[in-house]
Amino acid sequence: MNEHLFTPDRSKTVQMEITPESAGWSYLSFAIVGLKPGERHDHLLTDQETAVVPISGSATVKVGDIETTLSRTSVFEEMPRIAYAPPGVAIEIVAIDEAFEFAIGSAPAEGRYPARIIEPADMSSELRGGGAAYRQVNHVLAPPIDAERLILYEVYVPRGSWSGWPPHCHDGFNGSPYLEETYYFRLDPSDGFCMHRNWRTDEDFDEVLTAGDGDCAIVTKGFHSTAAAPGSHMFFLNYLAGELVDGERVTPPCFHDAYTWIEEDWDKFGWELPKVRP
Repeated sequence: MNEHLFTPDRSKTVQMEITPESAGWSYLSFAIVGLKPGERHDHLLTDQETAVVPISGSATVKVGDIETTLSRTSVFEEMPRIAYAPPGVAIEIVAIDEAFEFAIGSAPAEGRYPARIIEPADMSSELRGGGAAYRQVNHVLAPPIDAERLILYEVYVPRGSWSGWPPHCHDGFNGSPYLEETYYFRLDPSDGFCMHRNWRTDEDFDEVLTAGDGDCAIVTKGFHSTAAAPGSHMFFLNYLAGELVDGERVTPPCFHDAYTWIEEDWDKFGWELPKVRP
């Protein structure tokens, strides 16, 4: 198993946990938690902000003085309501009458923004790319939604298509901002797979990760892109955090200049088959 690909253990409550120590980075923590009906999960960090994203099921969630229900039938059927907690504010999660699976991630913060529930109506959605790289990107915790360091996206990629094209990086290369990132994948149908590549053009670093439903790839450095195999549609949840704070979180990454030509015409150099004949 590649050290940058994490696989869940669904026999455990905390099915997957990525920390600065296990990832070898400085800012971002990420976990997938599964609760049985009636089970409870408590979370409190004194120096970090935290965002909770439901994956499936329903739970009563208390964030400071706010108490509500977070539920989601499937990541492929509806957008989430997200719970946000600043440093020093406790989060209590209790699964209701069905199993509740959720993502939870944190990053260093000072406490500039209050505890709150972020509604789908607050989130923007856009269609990016074209051709074989056409996808939907939902900004579930990204500007103009306030946070200190955390940035969250949910991305939908049709089967056989690519995301992250042109490839981009955010590791300081060529003046890009430094951001750490997790890619948590779900597939429909779930027996498929996807491919994620991280690489650098200025050093000997190139890895291709093969992920299944529920796996998580991390981006420690380098350009990166992701492709869904033809058998399954792909969803992924990104948590990012790094040196960007508050409004700086809109700063774009560095795009690989060998591939940006495609943005002018996504059908340029396209083939029509058959290409050659006897």
